[in-house]
Amino acid sequence: MTTSVMKKPTLGSRIFDIINYTLLLLISLACLLPFVNVIASSFASTQEIVEKKFILFPTTFSLDAYRYIFSTPTIFKGLGVSIGTTLVGTLVSMVLTALMAYGLSRRYLYGRSFINFLVLFSMLFSGGMIPTFLVVKAVGLIDSYWSLIVPVAINAFNLIIMRNFFQALPDSLEESAKIDGANDLGILWKIMLPLALPSIATLSLFYAVTYWNTYMTAILYLTDSAKWPLQVLLRQIVIVASGMAAENNSVDVVPPAQTIKMAVIVVATVPMLIAYPFVQKHFTKGALLGAVKG
Repeated sequence: MTTSVMKKPTLGSRIFDIINYTLLLLISLACLLPFVNVIASSFASTQEIVEKKFILFPTTFSLDAYRYIFSTPTIFKGLGVSIGTTLVGTLVSMVLTALMAYGLSRRYLYGRSFINFLVLFSMLFSGGMIPTFLVVKAVGLIDSYWSLIVPVAINAFNLIIMRNFFQALPDSLEESAKIDGANDLGILWKIMLPLALPSIATLSLFYAVTYWNTYMTAILYLTDSAKWPLQVLLRQIVIVASGMAAENNSVDVVPPAQTIKMAVIVVATVPMLIAYPFVQKHFTKGALLGAVKG
């Protein structure tokens, strides 16, 4: 019978740990300080934002930038458009990605290799902005909310991750389910998807961030400004605020443009920061699942 004895850390290992923790702490602070500066600057007063270049804690809190951003009712409609597009788009993308990934993971699928090649090819080459616009226009999606969802409904990288995850599952699961009389959709719904929850949570976050940050596609495909999502409206607010401040040559008319920019970043980022903790425990595992096999 053998027992394991904990060795006492040597002086060299202790020094290494101290240096390692110190470097990690400094790197963490370097990543955190800019974000703290953004939040602090968004709450800073007009005088402080003019006098100081870098703010970590405002001496006088001011909500002028946020009052200016939410002073127009269109911002709430844009927020509703972004939320609706994110929820519907993420659902559509995950359904299509799961269906296609499961199909491509089955070795008996006819033409599977060619379809996989097309998926990989789309990761390396794309038609470009103008051909994509012409396709969206040809199918009648211009000035429709679906133009923000359909062109980016399936991401090739996310598809490959989920496909590889399904391929890594043992074939005995599918064989035993078919013996019990289950069809392909039943196997996917009752067996494969419950096992893929970490991957689903991670890919859902990827898709949600993509839809929430929708900007260029909205500029290209939505001609009605009343349908603009939050990101486009926030940009317009910054442009208008900068123009008014320059035209009136006074910071008393509107909050400084720099403060408004910081507040815009906070408003656009906070929803994703709120959603992230709910999928954080699945994030690392889900991102690595399916990344081993090609």
